[in-house]
Amino acid sequence: QVHVVESGGGLVQAGESLRLSCAASGRTFSTYGVGWFRQAPGKEREFVSAISRSSYGHYAYSVEGRFTISRDNAKNTVSLEMNSLKPEDTAVYFCAANLRGLATSAASVYPYWGQGTQVTVSS
Repeated sequence: QVHVVESGGGLVQAGESLRLSCAASGRTFSTYGVGWFRQAPGKEREFVSAISRSSYGHYAYSVEGRFTISRDNAKNTVSLEMNSLKPEDTAVYFCAANLRGLATSAASVYPYWGQGTQVTVSS
């Protein structure tokens, strides 16, 4: 069983930055693929970004160039640096882990999910 916990959400103004962190348990964290998804009120959950076991980063078109994903295997964490935030980035952000090491946008590949952290961007 892998336990996933997100942190770093908050309220910011448009144009500002925020850094989310995802901590995952397990001795083999370096082999996990980790993804970020988000869900806005009244909308379906959508893919944001993911990082593979080899640190390949994959991004949704809507965040490409603004968000950067990275991992620190020594600390069992994955970070999502979010710059130039827009009101449409407002959502609950979820971190998820898969044991296949994949950076995929397919939510079904991730068996382990955190509870989410709220990000609110005011205009």
